[in-house]
Amino acid sequence: MAEYAFFGGQIVPIEQAKISIMTHAFNYGTGCFEGLRAYWNEGQGQLYVFRMEEHYERLHDSSRVLRIELPYTAAELGEITLELLRKEGFRQDAYLRPLAYKADETIGVRLHDLTDAFAIFAVPFGRYLEQEEGAHVCFSSWRRMDDNIAPPRAKITGVYVNSALAKTDAILAGYDEALVLSHNGHVSEGSAENLFIVRGGQLITPPPSDNILEGITRDSIIELAREEMGLETVERPIDRTEVYICDEAFFVGTGVQVAAITQVEHRPIGEGVIGPIVSRLRELYFDVVRGNNDRYEHWCTPVYQRD
Repeated sequence: MAEYAFFGGQIVPIEQAKISIMTHAFNYGTGCFEGLRAYWNEGQGQLYVFRMEEHYERLHDSSRVLRIELPYTAAELGEITLELLRKEGFRQDAYLRPLAYKADETIGVRLHDLTDAFAIFAVPFGRYLEQEEGAHVCFSSWRRMDDNIAPPRAKITGVYVNSALAKTDAILAGYDEALVLSHNGHVSEGSAENLFIVRGGQLITPPPSDNILEGITRDSIIELAREEMGLETVERPIDRTEVYICDEAFFVGTGVQVAAITQVEHRPIGEGVIGPIVSRLRELYFDVVRGNNDRYEHWCTPVYQRD
């Protein structure tokens, strides 16, 4: 587990990184966050943070939506992250959670005239879905939050209640994950993952207008598919029944990484097993994030200084 956190402007023992029960963000969900992964490469003796700068640029975007002023640039946040990871000394895969939030101990729903705060912690982390090679999913009865309700393109803490409702109902019904529809009936994403389907050798993924998170892993997969496999990705609305008849389907995200969907409710996807395109993308992705592909070394920030 975590031993340290960046809290109150410094790295402190995790036991000291506490907030009050009266904290505004705790009461009203007025915070935003990022999720980053760091991957351990045993052969190199190195830990790599994947696309760190892009994650912190997105945190700045989310903060602007919530009128939170971050006191650090994306580059400075990166340096803080590396310092924290070195303090932890991880020699295994890890997950990082930076948080920007309204820290006042006060009652009253608003975003203005409140104190902003920032914190980071990191924990060892493996799989998000146990069935990465063959997830069994359902369509959720909960609809995806709309941009004019609570913007999904910002990673707002309170918005993830929508995800929690969908996820728990899916798990308790015996599924691995949920697919969530937008207000217009199009497939938006999983409870906390972007979605791709494959039809006729082409990747298809919902557009931002269907209330998806503009995922960094999603962007990475689009580039890897194009540059390494010669596959273009089409961003367009996806109807529910199109998922039933697609050749392959998969989730992507920092947490889920790249996970095949092999069954939707009582219908198999394709042959009901992980397909060739998803298999190849998984191989490419895990090769890249562990720093084993020089072509994408700019995506991987080493934590430990080399001798």
